[in-house]
Amino acid sequence: MTPLDYLDKHQQRFIDDLCTYVRFPSVSAQPQHSPDVRACADWVALRCRQIGLETTLHQTSGNPLVVAKTPKHDPRKPTFLVYGHYDVQPPEPFDLWKSAPFEPRVEGRNLYGRGASDNKGQHLAHLNAVEAFLATGTELPVNVTFLIEGEEEVGCGGLYGFLPKNKELLACDAVVISDNGIPSLKHPTLTYALRGIVALEIRLEGPSRDLHSGLFGGTVENPAMALCQLLGKMRDRKGRVTIPGFYDDVQKLSRYERQQLAKLPHSDTSYRRLVGVPQLFGEVGFTVEEQRTCRPTFEINGLTSGYQGEGSKTIIPCWASAKLTIRLVPDQKPARIVAAVRKYLKSLCPPTVRLKISDGHGGEPYLCSPTSPLAQAALKALEAGYGYPGALAREGGSIPIVNRFRSELGADTLLLGMALPDDNAHSPNEKFNLDSFESGMRMAAHLWPLLAQAHAAD
Repeated sequence: MTPLDYLDKHQQRFIDDLCTYVRFPSVSAQPQHSPDVRACADWVALRCRQIGLETTLHQTSGNPLVVAKTPKHDPRKPTFLVYGHYDVQPPEPFDLWKSAPFEPRVEGRNLYGRGASDNKGQHLAHLNAVEAFLATGTELPVNVTFLIEGEEEVGCGGLYGFLPKNKELLACDAVVISDNGIPSLKHPTLTYALRGIVALEIRLEGPSRDLHSGLFGGTVENPAMALCQLLGKMRDRKGRVTIPGFYDDVQKLSRYERQQLAKLPHSDTSYRRLVGVPQLFGEVGFTVEEQRTCRPTFEINGLTSGYQGEGSKTIIPCWASAKLTIRLVPDQKPARIVAAVRKYLKSLCPPTVRLKISDGHGGEPYLCSPTSPLAQAALKALEAGYGYPGALAREGGSIPIVNRFRSELGADTLLLGMALPDDNAHSPNEKFNLDSFESGMRMAAHLWPLLAQAHAAD
Protein backbone atom coordinates (compact mmCIF):
# COMPACT_ATOMS: atom_id res chain seq x y z
CA MET A 1 0.00 0.00 0.00
CA THR A 2 1.32 3.43 -0.91
CA PRO A 3 1.02 6.49 1.35
CA LEU A 4 -1.66 7.88 -0.97
CA ASP A 5 -3.65 4.63 -0.75
CA TYR A 6 -3.35 4.79 3.04
CA LEU A 7 -4.68 8.34 3.11
CA ASP A 8 -7.67 7.38 0.98
CA LYS A 9 -8.44 4.36 3.17
CA HIS A 10 -8.41 6.29 6.46
CA GLN A 11 -10.29 9.47 5.50
CA GLN A 12 -13.16 8.93 7.94
CA ARG A 13 -10.79 8.27 10.83
CA PHE A 14 -8.90 11.45 10.03
CA ILE A 15 -12.17 13.41 10.13
CA ASP A 16 -13.05 11.78 13.46
CA ASP A 17 -9.62 12.73 14.81
CA LEU A 18 -10.15 16.33 13.77
CA CYS A 19 -13.51 16.35 15.55
CA THR A 20 -11.81 15.13 18.72
CA TYR A 21 -9.15 17.82 18.34
CA VAL A 22 -11.70 20.60 17.85
CA ARG A 23 -13.57 19.61 21.04
CA PHE A 24 -10.73 20.99 23.14
CA PRO A 25 -11.59 24.66 23.94
CA SER A 26 -7.91 25.60 23.77
CA VAL A 27 -8.42 29.38 23.94
CA SER A 28 -5.03 30.81 24.86
CA ALA A 29 -6.35 34.34 25.41
CA GLN A 30 -8.70 33.34 28.25
CA PRO A 31 -7.13 32.18 31.54
CA GLN A 32 -10.15 30.07 32.46
CA HIS A 33 -9.23 27.76 29.58
CA SER A 34 -5.69 27.04 30.82
CA PRO A 35 -6.59 23.44 31.80
CA ASP A 36 -8.14 22.91 28.36
CA VAL A 37 -5.02 24.26 26.68
CA ARG A 38 -2.85 21.83 28.62
CA ALA A 39 -5.17 18.91 27.88
CA CYS A 40 -5.04 19.78 24.19
CA ALA A 41 -1.23 19.82 24.23
CA ASP A 42 -1.27 16.38 25.87
CA TRP A 43 -3.58 15.09 23.14
CA VAL A 44 -1.27 16.41 20.39
CA ALA A 45 1.74 14.75 22.02
CA LEU A 46 -0.15 11.45 22.32
CA ARG A 47 -1.27 11.65 18.69
CA CYS A 48 2.33 12.17 17.56
CA ARG A 49 3.58 9.23 19.62
CA GLN A 50 0.83 6.97 18.30
CA ILE A 51 1.97 7.43 14.71
CA GLY A 52 5.59 6.67 15.61
CA LEU A 53 7.16 10.08 16.08
CA GLU A 54 9.80 10.70 18.74
CA THR A 55 7.85 13.20 20.82
CA THR A 56 8.62 15.54 23.69
CA LEU A 57 6.31 17.98 25.48
CA HIS A 58 8.13 21.15 26.54
CA GLN A 59 6.93 23.61 29.15
CA THR A 60 7.67 27.21 28.19
CA SER A 61 7.15 30.53 29.93
CA GLY A 62 3.59 30.23 28.66
CA ASN A 63 1.73 27.25 27.26
CA PRO A 64 3.45 23.93 26.48
CA LEU A 65 4.65 23.06 23.00
CA VAL A 66 5.14 19.73 21.25
CA VAL A 67 8.26 18.73 19.32
CA ALA A 68 7.91 15.49 17.36
CA LYS A 69 10.50 14.01 15.00
CA THR A 70 10.45 11.23 12.46
CA PRO A 71 12.45 8.28 13.84
CA LYS A 72 16.05 7.45 12.94
CA HIS A 73 17.23 10.94 11.99
CA ASP A 74 19.51 10.63 8.94
CA PRO A 75 22.11 13.42 8.68
CA ARG A 76 22.45 12.73 4.97
CA LYS A 77 18.86 13.81 4.36
CA PRO A 78 17.55 17.36 4.44
CA THR A 79 15.41 18.29 7.43
CA PHE A 80 12.16 20.23 7.28
CA LEU A 81 10.23 21.75 10.16
CA VAL A 82 6.41 21.72 10.10
CA TYR A 83 4.94 24.40 12.35
CA GLY A 84 1.37 24.64 13.63
CA HIS A 85 -0.58 25.80 16.68
CA TYR A 86 -3.21 24.09 18.78
CA ASP A 87 -4.50 27.24 20.47
CA VAL A 88 -7.56 28.97 19.03
CA GLN A 89 -9.29 32.32 19.01
CA PRO A 90 -12.02 33.12 21.58
CA PRO A 91 -15.38 31.92 20.20
CA GLU A 92 -17.43 34.96 21.26
CA PRO A 93 -20.02 36.15 20.31
CA PHE A 94 -21.74 32.83 21.00
CA ASP A 95 -25.15 33.95 19.72
CA LEU A 96 -23.85 34.14 16.14
CA TRP A 97 -22.83 30.47 16.05
CA LYS A 98 -25.28 28.07 14.42
CA SER A 99 -23.92 25.28 16.64
CA ALA A 100 -21.73 25.15 19.74
CA PRO A 101 -18.19 26.26 18.78
CA PHE A 102 -16.50 23.31 20.48
CA GLU A 103 -19.01 20.67 19.40
CA PRO A 104 -17.84 19.93 15.85
CA ARG A 105 -20.59 19.58 13.27
CA VAL A 106 -20.18 18.05 9.81
CA GLU A 107 -22.54 19.46 7.23
CA GLY A 108 -21.96 18.38 3.66
CA ARG A 109 -18.23 18.71 3.02
CA ASN A 110 -17.61 21.18 5.82
CA LEU A 111 -16.60 20.58 9.43
CA TYR A 112 -17.71 23.43 11.70
CA GLY A 113 -16.00 24.33 14.97
CA ARG A 114 -13.56 26.82 16.46
CA GLY A 115 -10.05 25.91 15.36
CA ALA A 116 -11.14 23.55 12.58
CA SER A 117 -9.17 25.45 9.94
CA ASP A 118 -7.17 27.81 12.19
CA ASN A 119 -5.09 25.82 12.75
CA LYS A 120 -5.90 22.32 13.91
CA GLY A 121 -7.08 20.84 10.62
CA GLN A 122 -4.23 22.24 8.58
CA HIS A 123 -1.32 20.89 10.60
CA LEU A 124 -3.22 17.66 11.27
CA ALA A 125 -3.19 17.11 7.50
CA HIS A 126 0.62 17.11 7.60
CA LEU A 127 0.68 14.73 10.56
CA ASN A 128 -1.64 12.38 8.70
CA ALA A 129 0.59 12.45 5.62
CA VAL A 130 3.67 11.51 7.65
CA GLU A 131 1.64 8.79 9.37
CA ALA A 132 0.89 7.38 5.90
CA PHE A 133 4.61 7.02 5.17
CA LEU A 134 5.42 5.43 8.52
CA ALA A 135 2.42 3.10 8.57
CA THR A 136 3.11 1.75 5.07
CA GLY A 137 6.85 1.34 5.63
CA THR A 138 7.58 3.85 2.88
CA GLU A 139 10.91 5.59 3.41
CA LEU A 140 10.69 9.33 3.87
CA PRO A 141 13.37 11.02 1.74
CA VAL A 142 13.65 13.79 4.37
CA ASN A 143 13.73 14.19 8.12
CA VAL A 144 10.59 15.90 9.44
CA THR A 145 10.24 17.78 12.72
CA PHE A 146 6.84 18.94 13.94
CA LEU A 147 6.63 21.98 16.20
CA ILE A 148 3.08 22.51 17.50
CA GLU A 149 2.68 25.38 19.97
CA GLY A 150 -0.10 26.86 22.08
CA GLU A 151 0.33 30.64 21.95
CA GLU A 152 0.14 31.69 18.30
CA GLU A 153 -3.11 33.55 18.88
CA VAL A 154 -1.53 35.62 21.68
CA GLY A 155 1.87 36.38 20.18
CA CYS A 156 4.02 33.20 20.50
CA GLY A 157 5.70 34.41 23.70
CA GLY A 158 6.68 30.98 24.95
CA LEU A 159 8.04 29.90 21.59
CA TYR A 160 10.07 33.10 21.25
CA GLY A 161 11.87 32.16 24.45
CA PHE A 162 12.20 28.51 23.43
CA LEU A 163 13.72 29.06 19.98
CA PRO A 164 17.12 30.57 20.80
CA LYS A 165 17.74 27.89 23.45
CA ASN A 166 16.83 24.98 21.15
CA LYS A 167 18.34 25.80 17.76
CA GLU A 168 19.95 22.39 17.45
CA LEU A 169 16.72 20.58 18.30
CA LEU A 170 14.83 22.58 15.64
CA ALA A 171 17.59 22.89 13.01
CA CYS A 172 16.17 22.58 9.51
CA ASP A 173 16.69 23.48 5.87
CA ALA A 174 13.29 25.15 5.57
CA VAL A 175 10.01 25.50 7.42
CA VAL A 176 6.58 24.41 6.15
CA ILE A 177 3.52 26.19 7.51
CA SER A 178 -0.11 25.65 6.58
CA ASP A 179 -1.80 28.38 8.60
CA ASN A 180 -3.21 30.53 5.84
CA GLY A 181 -5.56 30.22 2.90
CA ILE A 182 -6.13 29.61 -0.77
CA PRO A 183 -8.59 31.42 -3.07
CA SER A 184 -10.42 28.23 -4.07
CA LEU A 185 -9.96 24.49 -4.46
CA LYS A 186 -9.03 25.14 -8.07
CA HIS A 187 -6.34 27.65 -7.10
CA PRO A 188 -3.98 26.02 -4.57
CA THR A 189 -1.52 28.70 -3.58
CA LEU A 190 2.02 29.22 -2.37
CA THR A 191 2.08 32.39 -0.32
CA TYR A 192 5.36 34.27 -0.65
CA ALA A 193 4.59 37.29 1.53
CA LEU A 194 2.67 38.08 4.71
CA ARG A 195 1.61 41.30 6.32
CA GLY A 196 3.08 42.11 9.70
CA ILE A 197 1.14 43.45 12.65
CA VAL A 198 1.32 45.73 15.67
CA ALA A 199 -1.37 45.88 18.34
CA LEU A 200 -2.18 48.80 20.64
CA GLU A 201 -4.81 49.74 23.15
CA ILE A 202 -5.61 53.38 23.85
CA ARG A 203 -7.61 54.78 26.75
CA LEU A 204 -8.94 58.26 27.26
CA GLU A 205 -9.72 59.24 30.85
CA GLY A 206 -11.92 62.22 31.75
CA PRO A 207 -13.75 62.89 35.01
CA SER A 208 -12.88 60.96 38.16
CA ARG A 209 -16.20 59.06 37.98
CA ASP A 210 -19.23 58.66 35.72
CA LEU A 211 -21.22 61.89 35.85
CA HIS A 212 -24.94 62.70 35.57
CA SER A 213 -25.29 63.89 31.98
CA GLY A 214 -28.03 66.35 32.92
CA LEU A 215 -26.19 68.01 35.79
CA PHE A 216 -22.72 68.05 34.23
CA GLY A 217 -23.28 67.68 30.48
CA GLY A 218 -21.83 70.54 28.43
CA THR A 219 -19.12 71.42 30.98
CA VAL A 220 -16.72 68.46 30.72
CA GLU A 221 -15.34 66.48 27.82
CA ASN A 222 -17.07 63.18 27.11
CA PRO A 223 -14.21 60.63 26.71
CA ALA A 224 -16.30 58.45 24.39
CA MET A 225 -16.98 61.38 22.07
CA ALA A 226 -13.34 62.49 22.22
CA LEU A 227 -12.18 58.97 21.37
CA CYS A 228 -14.50 58.76 18.35
CA GLN A 229 -13.28 62.12 17.08
CA LEU A 230 -9.66 61.17 17.59
CA LEU A 231 -10.01 57.83 15.78
CA GLY A 232 -11.94 59.48 12.96
CA LYS A 233 -8.82 61.48 12.10
CA MET A 234 -6.66 58.39 11.56
CA ARG A 235 -7.93 57.76 8.02
CA ASP A 236 -9.08 60.01 5.18
CA ARG A 237 -11.97 59.60 2.78
CA LYS A 238 -9.74 57.91 0.19
CA GLY A 239 -8.82 55.12 2.61
CA ARG A 240 -5.34 56.49 3.29
CA VAL A 241 -3.95 56.33 6.82
CA THR A 242 -3.08 59.88 7.89
CA ILE A 243 -0.26 59.08 10.33
CA PRO A 244 2.80 61.09 9.20
CA GLY A 245 5.46 58.82 7.69
CA PHE A 246 3.15 55.79 7.69
CA TYR A 247 3.85 54.89 4.04
CA ASP A 248 7.53 55.92 3.88
CA ASP A 249 8.95 52.37 3.94
CA VAL A 250 6.23 50.57 1.96
CA GLN A 251 7.79 48.46 -0.79
CA LYS A 252 5.89 49.00 -4.02
CA LEU A 253 4.62 46.03 -5.98
CA SER A 254 6.52 45.14 -9.12
CA ARG A 255 4.73 44.79 -12.42
CA TYR A 256 5.33 41.02 -12.24
CA GLU A 257 3.69 40.81 -8.81
CA ARG A 258 0.65 42.75 -9.95
CA GLN A 259 0.36 40.45 -12.97
CA GLN A 260 0.50 37.35 -10.75
CA LEU A 261 -2.12 38.77 -8.40
CA ALA A 262 -4.37 39.55 -11.35
CA LYS A 263 -4.39 35.83 -12.28
CA LEU A 264 -6.09 34.87 -9.03
CA PRO A 265 -9.86 34.44 -9.15
CA HIS A 266 -11.73 37.47 -7.87
CA SER A 267 -15.07 39.17 -8.26
CA ASP A 268 -15.80 42.39 -6.40
CA THR A 269 -19.48 41.47 -6.34
CA SER A 270 -18.87 37.99 -4.90
CA TYR A 271 -16.40 39.39 -2.40
CA ARG A 272 -18.92 42.03 -1.28
CA ARG A 273 -21.53 39.32 -0.76
CA LEU A 274 -19.03 37.14 1.12
CA VAL A 275 -18.26 39.87 3.66
CA GLY A 276 -21.88 41.05 3.78
CA VAL A 277 -21.49 44.79 3.22
CA PRO A 278 -23.63 47.12 1.05
CA GLN A 279 -20.53 48.53 -0.65
CA LEU A 280 -16.78 47.87 -0.55
CA PHE A 281 -14.36 50.48 0.76
CA GLY A 282 -10.58 50.57 0.44
CA GLU A 283 -7.55 52.63 -0.41
CA VAL A 284 -8.11 54.38 -3.72
CA GLY A 285 -5.80 53.30 -6.56
CA PHE A 286 -5.54 49.61 -5.66
CA THR A 287 -7.57 46.52 -6.49
CA VAL A 288 -9.40 44.67 -3.74
CA GLU A 289 -6.83 41.88 -3.82
CA GLU A 290 -4.02 44.41 -3.45
CA GLN A 291 -5.85 46.25 -0.68
CA ARG A 292 -6.33 43.13 1.42
CA THR A 293 -2.90 41.54 0.91
CA CYS A 294 -0.35 44.14 -0.16
CA ARG A 295 -1.31 47.43 1.52
CA PRO A 296 -0.98 48.45 5.17
CA THR A 297 -4.10 49.12 7.23
CA PHE A 298 -5.25 50.75 10.46
CA GLU A 299 -8.13 48.91 12.12
CA ILE A 300 -10.28 49.43 15.21
CA ASN A 301 -10.88 46.00 16.75
CA GLY A 302 -13.02 47.04 19.69
CA LEU A 303 -14.54 50.07 21.43
CA THR A 304 -15.57 50.21 25.09
CA SER A 305 -17.10 52.98 27.17
CA GLY A 306 -19.99 53.82 29.43
CA TYR A 307 -23.13 51.85 30.13
CA GLN A 308 -23.65 48.64 28.12
CA GLY A 309 -26.73 47.14 29.78
CA GLU A 310 -30.41 47.17 28.81
CA GLY A 311 -32.27 50.44 28.65
CA SER A 312 -30.55 53.78 29.17
CA LYS A 313 -28.33 55.29 31.81
CA THR A 314 -27.81 59.02 31.43
CA ILE A 315 -24.14 59.44 32.20
CA ILE A 316 -20.95 60.98 30.90
CA PRO A 317 -18.58 57.99 31.11
CA CYS A 318 -15.33 58.63 32.92
CA TRP A 319 -13.25 56.72 30.35
CA ALA A 320 -13.27 55.21 26.86
CA SER A 321 -10.90 52.73 25.24
CA ALA A 322 -10.16 51.19 21.86
CA LYS A 323 -8.21 48.15 20.75
CA LEU A 324 -6.26 48.73 17.54
CA THR A 325 -4.21 46.68 15.10
CA ILE A 326 -2.10 47.90 12.21
CA ARG A 327 -1.22 45.54 9.40
CA LEU A 328 2.23 46.15 7.92
CA VAL A 329 3.80 45.29 4.57
CA PRO A 330 7.43 44.98 3.46
CA ASP A 331 9.53 46.99 4.46
CA GLN A 332 7.63 48.61 7.34
CA LYS A 333 9.15 48.13 10.80
CA PRO A 334 6.85 47.59 13.81
CA ALA A 335 8.89 49.75 16.20
CA ARG A 336 8.97 52.67 13.79
CA ILE A 337 5.23 52.45 13.12
CA VAL A 338 4.39 52.23 16.83
CA ALA A 339 6.48 55.32 17.51
CA ALA A 340 4.73 57.21 14.69
CA VAL A 341 1.28 56.17 15.94
CA ARG A 342 2.07 57.20 19.51
CA LYS A 343 3.35 60.59 18.40
CA TYR A 344 0.32 61.24 16.20
CA LEU A 345 -2.21 60.18 18.84
CA LYS A 346 -0.58 62.46 21.39
CA SER A 347 -0.66 65.36 18.95
CA LEU A 348 -4.40 64.85 18.36
CA CYS A 349 -5.46 64.24 21.95
CA PRO A 350 -7.33 67.25 23.40
CA PRO A 351 -6.16 68.66 26.77
CA THR A 352 -9.59 67.88 28.29
CA VAL A 353 -8.76 64.15 28.65
CA ARG A 354 -5.74 62.05 29.59
CA LEU A 355 -4.34 59.60 27.01
CA LYS A 356 -2.84 56.23 27.91
CA ILE A 357 -1.34 53.91 25.28
CA SER A 358 -0.50 50.25 25.92
CA ASP A 359 1.55 48.21 23.46
CA GLY A 360 0.42 44.73 22.44
CA HIS A 361 1.99 41.99 20.35
CA GLY A 362 3.67 42.61 17.03
CA GLY A 363 5.53 41.02 14.14
CA GLU A 364 7.34 42.12 11.02
CA PRO A 365 6.01 41.48 7.50
CA TYR A 366 7.53 38.57 5.60
CA LEU A 367 8.76 38.21 2.03
CA CYS A 368 10.62 35.38 0.28
CA SER A 369 11.47 34.47 -3.30
CA PRO A 370 8.74 32.54 -5.14
CA THR A 371 11.27 31.34 -7.74
CA SER A 372 13.61 29.36 -5.47
CA PRO A 373 13.95 25.57 -6.08
CA LEU A 374 12.07 24.75 -2.88
CA ALA A 375 9.26 27.14 -3.78
CA GLN A 376 8.94 25.59 -7.22
CA ALA A 377 8.84 22.13 -5.65
CA ALA A 378 6.05 23.31 -3.35
CA LEU A 379 4.07 24.53 -6.36
CA LYS A 380 4.38 21.06 -7.91
CA ALA A 381 3.17 19.46 -4.69
CA LEU A 382 0.14 21.74 -4.66
CA GLU A 383 -0.76 20.69 -8.20
CA ALA A 384 -0.28 17.00 -7.35
CA GLY A 385 -2.51 17.30 -4.29
CA TYR A 386 -5.28 19.53 -5.58
CA GLY A 387 -5.23 18.65 -9.27
CA TYR A 388 -4.78 22.25 -10.44
CA PRO A 389 -1.63 24.35 -11.08
CA GLY A 390 -0.19 26.04 -8.04
CA ALA A 391 -0.59 29.81 -7.90
CA LEU A 392 1.47 32.57 -6.26
CA ALA A 393 -0.03 35.07 -3.85
CA ARG A 394 0.50 37.38 -0.92
CA GLU A 395 -1.51 36.91 2.25
CA GLY A 396 -3.15 39.69 4.20
CA GLY A 397 -2.85 37.97 7.56
CA SER A 398 0.14 37.80 9.85
CA ILE A 399 2.22 34.85 11.06
CA PRO A 400 4.93 36.65 13.05
CA ILE A 401 6.86 33.49 13.85
CA VAL A 402 8.11 33.14 10.24
CA ASN A 403 10.53 36.03 10.69
CA ARG A 404 11.76 34.54 13.94
CA PHE A 405 12.41 31.22 12.18
CA ARG A 406 14.47 33.11 9.62
CA SER A 407 16.51 34.98 12.24
CA GLU A 408 16.99 32.10 14.72
CA LEU A 409 17.18 29.06 12.43
CA GLY A 410 18.33 30.69 9.18
CA ALA A 411 15.41 29.03 7.41
CA ASP A 412 12.86 30.41 4.98
CA THR A 413 9.25 29.33 5.17
CA LEU A 414 6.99 27.73 2.59
CA LEU A 415 3.41 28.86 3.27
CA LEU A 416 1.04 26.23 1.91
CA GLY A 417 -2.41 27.15 3.15
CA MET A 418 -5.49 24.94 2.94
CA ALA A 419 -8.23 27.20 4.30
CA LEU A 420 -10.87 28.68 1.97
CA PRO A 421 -12.10 32.29 2.01
CA ASP A 422 -15.42 31.31 3.61
CA ASP A 423 -13.87 29.20 6.38
CA ASN A 424 -14.49 32.07 8.82
CA ALA A 425 -11.17 32.11 10.64
CA HIS A 426 -11.47 34.27 13.79
CA SER A 427 -15.22 34.56 13.18
CA PRO A 428 -18.36 32.74 14.30
CA ASN A 429 -19.11 29.51 12.44
CA GLU A 430 -15.49 28.74 11.65
CA LYS A 431 -15.17 25.66 9.47
CA PHE A 432 -12.76 23.57 7.44
CA ASN A 433 -13.62 22.31 3.99
CA LEU A 434 -13.13 18.54 4.00
CA ASP A 435 -12.24 18.44 0.29
CA SER A 436 -9.36 20.80 1.07
CA PHE A 437 -8.45 18.67 4.10
CA GLU A 438 -8.24 15.61 1.85
CA SER A 439 -6.36 17.42 -0.93
CA GLY A 440 -4.04 18.99 1.63
CA MET A 441 -3.07 15.56 2.92
CA ARG A 442 -2.25 14.43 -0.63
CA MET A 443 -0.27 17.61 -1.19
CA ALA A 444 1.67 16.95 2.02
CA ALA A 445 2.44 13.40 0.92
CA HIS A 446 3.81 14.61 -2.43
CA LEU A 447 5.72 17.45 -0.78
CA TRP A 448 8.53 15.49 0.87
CA PRO A 449 9.88 13.66 -2.23
CA LEU A 450 9.66 16.88 -4.26
CA LEU A 451 11.46 18.93 -1.62
CA ALA A 452 14.14 16.25 -1.35
CA GLN A 453 14.73 16.41 -5.10
CA ALA A 454 14.83 20.21 -5.09
CA HIS A 455 17.28 20.26 -2.19
CA ALA A 456 19.56 17.78 -3.94
CA ALA A 457 19.53 19.83 -7.13
CA ASP A 458 20.11 23.16 -5.41
